[in-house]
Amino acid sequence: MLGGISIWQLLIVLAILVLIFGTKKLKNLGSDLGGAVKGFKEAVNKEEDENAPQQTAQAKVIDVEAKKDDKSA
Repeated sequence: MLGGISIWQLLIVLAILVLIFGTKKLKNLGSDLGGAVKGFKEAVNKEEDENAPQQTAQAKVIDVEAKKDDKSA
């Protein structure tokens, strides 16, 4: 593969990493990375959930104002 990474190159890099750090350290690193990604996703979802009621409340205020304008006209 020209300009790409083949499976053999990935396996060689993985073997070198295992020799340098050991399997236990790599396992801990992988679980830490997974936990960080999971926490990030939860934070993003929580922020979206918190913004949704505000948007609904803003829409209600706009509806009420529009009804007042209709009655006054």
